[in-house]
Amino acid sequence: MGYWGKRDDMIVHDVEPYNAEPPCAMLDGRSLTPLDTFYSRNHGPVQQIDPDEWRLDVDGLVDTPLTLSLTELRNRFASRTVVATLQCAGNRRVELAAFRPIPGQTPWGSAAISTAQWTGAALADVLAAAGLCLDAQHIAFAASDVSHVPDPPQPFGASIPVAKALADEVLLAWEMNGVPLPAVHGAPVRVVVPGYIGARSVKWVRRLTAQEHPSDNYFQAKDYLLLPADADPAAAASGQGLSLGVAALNAAILRPSDRQTLPAGPIQVSGYASAGDNRGVARLDVSVDGGQHWSQADLEPAAGPWAWRLWQVTVKLPPDLG
Repeated sequence: MGYWGKRDDMIVHDVEPYNAEPPCAMLDGRSLTPLDTFYSRNHGPVQQIDPDEWRLDVDGLVDTPLTLSLTELRNRFASRTVVATLQCAGNRRVELAAFRPIPGQTPWGSAAISTAQWTGAALADVLAAAGLCLDAQHIAFAASDVSHVPDPPQPFGASIPVAKALADEVLLAWEMNGVPLPAVHGAPVRVVVPGYIGARSVKWVRRLTAQEHPSDNYFQAKDYLLLPADADPAAAASGQGLSLGVAALNAAILRPSDRQTLPAGPIQVSGYASAGDNRGVARLDVSVDGGQHWSQADLEPAAGPWAWRLWQVTVKLPPDLG
């Protein structure tokens, strides 16, 4: 077994902070990703927090600030379970970098995406108990892990709009695939924001703050920003760009593997497709001749409205492509 209970063949981009993804083929055909295979994206050290000592503060624009223990969170609020796909905003970056350099960024392949069954309390229920004020427009999350990417270092944080925070699918999760949340995935409690980039699903959450403006945390205000297509990332001003939120439509091949030599003739191709908030994948087509001809793939049933669609199709490779 590798780092943090992960499989030995994980592609480890960084040991500290730990950033790793599985070989693409290990995601293929699995509607839920096993815990030892689920990708891991961190900006600071993995936190190992005593569940009995953990506390969640709820403050800001609320009528009744709260401090909740894990036992209180589990006993006071109804438990909900959601199957949701989480995806790093940098997923498939190595493919983009083949066309234009992306200096200083982790070269994620196509497997910085995974799907799990999450169980916890609805964020909306906790905010209702605190009495969310009408002028609150965003819910900010503060974590326990301290990143050295900002100068000076600061804990990881993010925020989402109130409208998303009040949606039934957003959880304060303490369970993953039916077992207690592992430390590497945010134990004892993390935020799960289905349909948004993974950076908004804050791990090791310790504070929720209702406020009028988005989080001023480095990873919301200065990072995870979308620059114009013609912008030079090296010359862009700090904080320039649009803050990422809803995950983009994405589809990738898991089998056969990249650069694999294939014989001419029929070959099975399979992968995943996912869409962001309030969107689904209805159809997927594959071409092996640069778009001259297309084959429609068979889509597997989704495990839920917030989960990816796995797909497969048999195509025929002509001799000059084999």
